[in-house]
Amino acid sequence: MQNVQNVSFYVLSENKAQDLLGFICQLTQTALNKGAQPLLILTTDDTLLDALDEALWTFEPASFIPHQRLESSETSTTNNAPVLLGSYLPDAFTGMVVNTTLHPVHDFVAAHAQVTLTRVLEIIKPDEVSVQAGRTKYKHYKQLGFELTHFKV
Repeated sequence: MQNVQNVSFYVLSENKAQDLLGFICQLTQTALNKGAQPLLILTTDDTLLDALDEALWTFEPASFIPHQRLESSETSTTNNAPVLLGSYLPDAFTGMVVNTTLHPVHDFVAAHAQVTLTRVLEIIKPDEVSVQAGRTKYKHYKQLGFELTHFKV
């Protein structure tokens, strides 16, 4: 796996956390507008996955964010959707990751995978478990020498 050089942490306020779906959709749209590379929203929460699948179709009243859910049997990114939703990184994924999990993105990459990450966007909710996981991820990425930024939203 080629390593990402830039990791951004988005530390959510209580208000933003209450509209988590809206924030993730907005972040996804902004990332897509700034670059032509694929984006994967990584989550291990099936409820959040279902809600994101629906929210991306209805985010803007006059449009939608084209996306595809990854099925566990898929081994590569053989699709044309600019946004993928899933609980793992496909073997040949190249692009950005919005990480909603409590673990660093590297934990979701198979040892043999040819994954190239250009940027990781970490979502940190305002609860103690998420904040502590964010601190652990921050230390992990810092030890790997990545450029780290954080935004309070």
